[in-house]
Amino acid sequence: MIQVTVFVDSKNQFTGFHTYGHAEFAEPGYDIICSAVSAIVLTTVNSIEELTNEAIEVTQNEENGEIDFRFCSVPGEQASLLIRSMVIGLDGISKEYGKKYLRVNTKEV
Repeated sequence: MIQVTVFVDSKNQFTGFHTYGHAEFAEPGYDIICSAVSAIVLTTVNSIEELTNEAIEVTQNEENGEIDFRFCSVPGEQASLLIRSMVIGLDGISKEYGKKYLRVNTKEV
């Protein structure tokens, strides 16, 4: 199962997110859920890097499907919109295929 935790502060502002795991929907290389989640998450990270001036920290471990993404300060409107878009896409996958493969949670930090 892929677990995505989106972090918000006490004012409900995004502070980052963490992904971990593999969906195990199909064999590696054929897993459409892992592919979709990877595409959405990596496009979000790349878009924030290329289209905004946000300072971010990102670490990644492909073997266990881990991506740890953090904003260095409160993000602006564009970066927040990109994170919201990511959550919408991931929620759609979770609803379509089930929480057995993908869980998306929000956690206040």
